[in-house]
Amino acid sequence: LSLLLRGIKQLGLVTTWDSITYQMRQKRYQARFGSSGPSSRPAKSDYLRPGHITSHTRQGRTVTITCANGSYALTLLAPDLIRVRFHPTPNPQSPLSISHSYPIAKPDDDWPPCDFHVVETEATVEIKTSRLACRVAKASGKLAFLDLEGNVVNEDEAGVGYHPAGHVICHKRIQPDEHFYGLGERTCRLDRRGRRYEMWNTDPQTYQPDQDPIHLCMPVLLGLHSRGRQGYGILFDNTFRGRFDLGASRADVASFEAEGGELCYYFIYGPALTTVVERYTELTGRMTLPPLWVLGYHQSRWSYCPEARVRKLAADFREVHHVPCDCIHLDIHYMDGYRCFTWDPERFPDPAGLIADLHEQGFKVIVIIDPGIKTDRRYWVCKSGLEQDVFCKYPDGKTLFKGPVWPGNCYFPDFTNPRVRAWWGDLYKVLTDVGVDGVWNDMNEPSVFGPLGTTFPDFVRHDLEGRGGDHVEAHNVYGMQMARATVEGLMRLRPDERPVVITRSGWAGVQRYALSWTGDNEATWEQLWLTMPMLMNLGLSGLAHTGPDIGGFSGFATGELFTRWLQMGVFLPFLRAHTSLHDPDQEPWSWGEPYLSVNRRHIELRYRLLPYLYTAFWQCAQTGLPIVRPLLLAFQDDTATHTLDDQFLCGDAFLVAPVIEEGATRRSVYLPAGVWYDFWTDEPFRGPAHIEVEAPLERVPLFVRAGSVVPLGSPMQYVGEGPADRLTLHVYPGDGEGQLYEDDGHTWAFQNGNYRLTHFILSTDEGPPLRLDLRRQTEGHYEPEYRDFEVVIHGVDRLPHTATADGEPIEQCELDDSGHAIRLYVGLFACLIVEWA
Repeated sequence: LSLLLRGIKQLGLVTTWDSITYQMRQKRYQARFGSSGPSSRPAKSDYLRPGHITSHTRQGRTVTITCANGSYALTLLAPDLIRVRFHPTPNPQSPLSISHSYPIAKPDDDWPPCDFHVVETEATVEIKTSRLACRVAKASGKLAFLDLEGNVVNEDEAGVGYHPAGHVICHKRIQPDEHFYGLGERTCRLDRRGRRYEMWNTDPQTYQPDQDPIHLCMPVLLGLHSRGRQGYGILFDNTFRGRFDLGASRADVASFEAEGGELCYYFIYGPALTTVVERYTELTGRMTLPPLWVLGYHQSRWSYCPEARVRKLAADFREVHHVPCDCIHLDIHYMDGYRCFTWDPERFPDPAGLIADLHEQGFKVIVIIDPGIKTDRRYWVCKSGLEQDVFCKYPDGKTLFKGPVWPGNCYFPDFTNPRVRAWWGDLYKVLTDVGVDGVWNDMNEPSVFGPLGTTFPDFVRHDLEGRGGDHVEAHNVYGMQMARATVEGLMRLRPDERPVVITRSGWAGVQRYALSWTGDNEATWEQLWLTMPMLMNLGLSGLAHTGPDIGGFSGFATGELFTRWLQMGVFLPFLRAHTSLHDPDQEPWSWGEPYLSVNRRHIELRYRLLPYLYTAFWQCAQTGLPIVRPLLLAFQDDTATHTLDDQFLCGDAFLVAPVIEEGATRRSVYLPAGVWYDFWTDEPFRGPAHIEVEAPLERVPLFVRAGSVVPLGSPMQYVGEGPADRLTLHVYPGDGEGQLYEDDGHTWAFQNGNYRLTHFILSTDEGPPLRLDLRRQTEGHYEPEYRDFEVVIHGVDRLPHTATADGEPIEQCELDDSGHAIRLYVGLFACLIVEWA
C-alpha cells in the first residue's frame, strides 16, 4: 500500500494505474511471444572454440583464417588497428554487415592502404605491420597481439567462443600488473579491474556507488600493463545484452560476451593510451565543436515553472546576485500534460515571448524531450506518428507496444529506422520556431515505469536499418539513435547554427551526436568524489563532453557540498546545477553567505577560462583527447597515476584536486614529474611528490604545469555580453608549447577557414641571467575583437632588466600586487623576450 501511495504521489493516479495495468499486459504478451530478460549464461566449457587452423588466405586488407570450427576475418584498417571477426561453422546466423555497425563512423574504404605481410611458421600464422603483430596459434586458433620486439600486448586465454543458443564470448589473459579503463558510465573507481560490468543501458532512477549498470554503457576497454609500457584498446562491436568480466570470475582472466550477434572486436595498439584514444575516436567519430555558450554555467531543476518563476530566476542572476549564467533548462512541467512538443497553456502561455525576453538578457533556453509519446489520438504528435507508422510493435507486426512514463501510456518511436529519425527530427520545428536553443533528451535508455522491468520487453521489434531485429539487440543503441534523430533534425532546421543536444543514454559513438550528463546522482560527498572517475572513464571511452548534476539531483546539498562541487565543476566540460522536484532550490545563492560570494567568484573564473576551455574543446574535436583526463594519460610511465582518481587534469595545463571531504580545509595532492605552480599563490613545487596544501572554502586546490601559456578572458555575465578589447596570457616559466583556438563561437564558418589558431612556443633559460622567450604564430582568417595582450609571467618577484616585443621595448611593465608575477601590456606580437639581470 505504501508503495502504491508513493507511486500516486510521484506519478499521479492515471500514470500509476497505467503502470499497474502495464504489468498485467506484459504477462500476457510474455505468454504469447516468449520470456524477456537476461538469458542463462553457458558454462565456459560449453562454448565452441575455433580449433586448429586448416588454411589461410589473403584478399585486400583482410586475412581469412579457416579453423576446424569456424573462421576468422582479420582486417587491417591501420598499422595499429585490426578488426577481428569470428564466424562459427556452420553459422546459424546471418553475419552482420559492417555497414550497419552503430559505433563505427569510418568505414573500411575510408582508411588508407595498410602494408602488412603474412608469415607462416610451423606453429603459427603471423600478420605483421609496421606497428604490431597478430599471431594465431595453429593448434588452437588462439590470438596474441605483440609489439615489434615480441612482447605480449594482449593474448587469448581460452579465446573466442560460440554457443548454439547464440551467445558469443572471448576470454583474454590478464597481465599481473594490468589496469583497465573505459566501459562508459560506471559508478566505481577509475581502475575497472576485479569487477563484472553489464552492457545494458538502465534507468536506476537514482544510483549509488558500485551500482551497475546505469544509463550509458560503452563496450570499449582500455588496458595498461608492464609498468605503463603497454597500452591498448578493444571495442566489442556487438549491441546485444552483454557483459565484461575483468577478473571477477577468475583473477587472471578477462572476458567480454553477448547474448546474440557476432563476435566482432577491434584491437587498437598504443602503446600510449593517448594514441589508443585518438585512434578509437577516429574509428567511432569525434564530437563536433559546440557553440561557445554551452561552455558557460547552466541552471536547471525539475522544474522551473510557471513562466513567472523562470523570469524571477533570470532576474535573480542578472539583477539581484550578479552571478554569470548562460542557459536555463526547462524540465517536463513546461509541457501540456507531459506531452512532448507542447507547452502548458496556463504555465507557459507565451513561450515565444518568454524566450525572446530571456534572449534579450543573454540567456539561452534548453528544453527536455522524452521518447514516449502519449497514446492520445487527439494529440498531434501521436496522430502523426500513427499515420506515419513510426512506433515500435510486437512480433505480430500489428500490435503497438505501449508502456507507461510521465504522461501515462505511451508509444515509442523506432529510432533505428531512418524514416522514423527523419520524422522525429522534423518535430523540433515547433520548438525552434519559438526560439528554443537546445534539446535535452531524457528517459532514452529507453525507460518505462514498472517493477516487471524498466524498459521494453526483449521481443519488441525494431527496424535496425532495414535488417529487422528484437529489442535485445536494439536496446543499447536506442538512446544514441534518438540523439542522432534530434541532432539531424536541428541541423536541417538551423543549418547555419551548431546544434546542442544532451542525452542521458548512449553507446559507443554517441559523441558524434550529443553531450551527456551522469544522470540522477545524489547529494553526498561520496558522489562528489565519484564524479571524477565517472568523467575520466567516459572521456577515455570517447565521450568527453559530459558532467554531473552539480550539488546532486536527489537530496539537498549543504552549502559546503554545493560549493565544493561547483569548484570542481568549473573545470568540467558541462557545468550544470540540477535538482529534484522534491528538494529545495539549488541555485548559487540558495545558502546565503559565505557560499554565494565563493560560488560567484568560481563561476566568474569559469568565464575567464573560456578561451582556454574552448581551445581544449577544439583539440578534443580534432584528436578525441578528452578535456578532463586522468593523470595517467599524460604520465603513463608513472605507476602512481594508474589508479589515481581523486584529482584530474583539465586540458594540457591544469591539475585540479577538489576537496571531497566535509569540513576539510587541507588535502594531499600528488604532483607528477616536473614543476607545478600553485594557481593561487604562484608557489612552485617539483614533482613527483605528494604535498599537503591549504584548501579553505574560498578556493579549490589548483596547479599549473610549468611551460604552459594559459589564455584567460575578461569577466562577463554571459557569452557575448560585450566586446573583449584585451586577452590575458598567463605564462608559467619552463619549456612548452600551447594553443589558442578562436572563431565566431556559433556557426560552421570555421570549417571554411574562418578561425584563428595561435601556436605558442615557450622556452626558458634559467641562466643566470634568467631569460624567457615566447613566440606566437597564427593561422586562419578569423579576426578576434581584441588587439592587445596582457602578459602575466608567474613565479618571478622582480621586474625584468629588458622586455621586448618583436625587438621593440615594452613600455608598460609592472610587478603584480601579489609580488610573485609581473604584468606586461603589449600589442599583437610574434616574439616576446624578457630577461632578468
